[in-house]
Amino acid sequence: MSASAAPQTNRWQDVSAGLSIAGLLLPEAVAYASIGNLAPQAGILALFAGLLCYGVLGTSRFAIVSATSSSAAVLAAAMASMPGGTAGHRLMLMAGLVMLTGGFFLLAWVARLGSVTQFIAKPVLRGFSFGLAIVIIVKQLPGVLGVQPPQGDVLHIVPGLLAQAGQWNGRGAALCAAALLLLFLLRRAQRWPAGLIVIALNIGAGRWLDLPGHGVALVGAIDVSLAMPVLPRLTQAEWTRLAELAFALALILYAESYGAIRSFALKHGDPVAPERDLLALGMANVLAGLLQAMPVGAGYSATSANEAAGATSRLAGLVAAAVVGVIVLTLLPLVALTPLPVLAAVVIHAVSHTLNPASLQPYFAWRRDRLLVLAAIAGVLLFGVLDGLLVAIAISLLLMLRRLSRPGMSVLGRLGESHDYVKLALHRNARAQPELLILRLDEPLFFVNAERSLHLARAMLEERAGPLRKVILSLEESPDLDGSSVEALRDFAAFVRQQGLSLALARLKEPAYTVLQLALGDMLAVQGGPALLLSELSVAEAVRLLDAVAPEK
Repeated sequence: MSASAAPQTNRWQDVSAGLSIAGLLLPEAVAYASIGNLAPQAGILALFAGLLCYGVLGTSRFAIVSATSSSAAVLAAAMASMPGGTAGHRLMLMAGLVMLTGGFFLLAWVARLGSVTQFIAKPVLRGFSFGLAIVIIVKQLPGVLGVQPPQGDVLHIVPGLLAQAGQWNGRGAALCAAALLLLFLLRRAQRWPAGLIVIALNIGAGRWLDLPGHGVALVGAIDVSLAMPVLPRLTQAEWTRLAELAFALALILYAESYGAIRSFALKHGDPVAPERDLLALGMANVLAGLLQAMPVGAGYSATSANEAAGATSRLAGLVAAAVVGVIVLTLLPLVALTPLPVLAAVVIHAVSHTLNPASLQPYFAWRRDRLLVLAAIAGVLLFGVLDGLLVAIAISLLLMLRRLSRPGMSVLGRLGESHDYVKLALHRNARAQPELLILRLDEPLFFVNAERSLHLARAMLEERAGPLRKVILSLEESPDLDGSSVEALRDFAAFVRQQGLSLALARLKEPAYTVLQLALGDMLAVQGGPALLLSELSVAEAVRLLDAVAPEK
């Protein structure tokens, strides 16, 4: 194949992928709008904003930016926390929330905060997604069964549904089950627009079975006529409250989006540019807010479908936007005839991948972070979407502080005849050096653990059997030091010198080395007594330096 033929082939692959995923994205956009308690056009306009902005500004060749199930659920929870008002005013509140979310993305882009997702641990995010999928599915059940949604959280909805068992609409439940079965069967054929096929079949079946006459509701009219973008007119108090909610929404959206983008980049060996993606997501959400549409992000399921459809560049997303535009202009009245139980099936199918226990199994097999996973799931179910996530993040931070506050100290010895100094407890061939005690802090030193860690070092120094003349403390885990840590190290150095011992602080990074030079400057001079040395190099180099200034007797 010639060099010119390869791009042509890729271009056709992108066109084919765009045609394929358009049939997935349109039904999901309408379905996600229902999760957010919004009119269908809010999801469709968000789809256009996401596909166009990311297609022009983004970096991932697979990412599909549109409304997602998690953003829709968080949006619904955020809007429920706002005081009531007219429908038009609440639409303005929603638009303001989405615009502020985009604004936070743009601020993060300006500040180059591409690593902001590290504030949410992966076990928290996966537990949150698992719990959120349960919440979303349970909240679809009233529409499927044709009954009034019970008031309250998920734990109240299920008993409320059981209490209305005599009013359940069997046709709606059967329709949802059949649509789900067909969606899962069509999932294997990734290039087929499963959602659009299922909706088309059910529209035809609905006319034949007279579903509205049997109590099965339809989506209803969809109006996607564009008006001039306008800034929401809100009070300062409303903007302030929306900013608080937008920060949480932006954090969740970016964690979900960057997780999907990075996963497929690693899979295919593509580079990632998190700051550039912040810009793309920010512009997409600002545009969505101006259009009074839903917030957008890169969902894993849509991105996975785009990859499976054979996409090779962002052209696939732009083609999908064009195809959705054609469908909206020509077939939208038919989409309005979609039965609500089928729309619920589309939602359930879309979030089903996050209910796979295999994604949580490693944390239980490794016996790590199980509490975080369970806390995130329980938090969403007990406290709601936003509060549940905040509870899980708070627990993760508390557990981190608890772990870091417990001082870990290792005694090192020389490994055979090499220059390597390793933990004595793990290596049988390692031997302690005569008249020398080498300690290593296993956690970063900071204000929470500084006093306890260096108190432990003193205790180990005093318990050392045999003659002792030199001490080395390795600080390789502490790239920088706060004021509490510096004070604790100064006190420790003074204690060691009072014992008549020489001390070297080894493996210092540049920030720690600089501040310790200032803090310990008056103690660094060697005047025939115990030496105090700072070393940016290895433990072996610190041993050599101490031997030079304080040779063994």
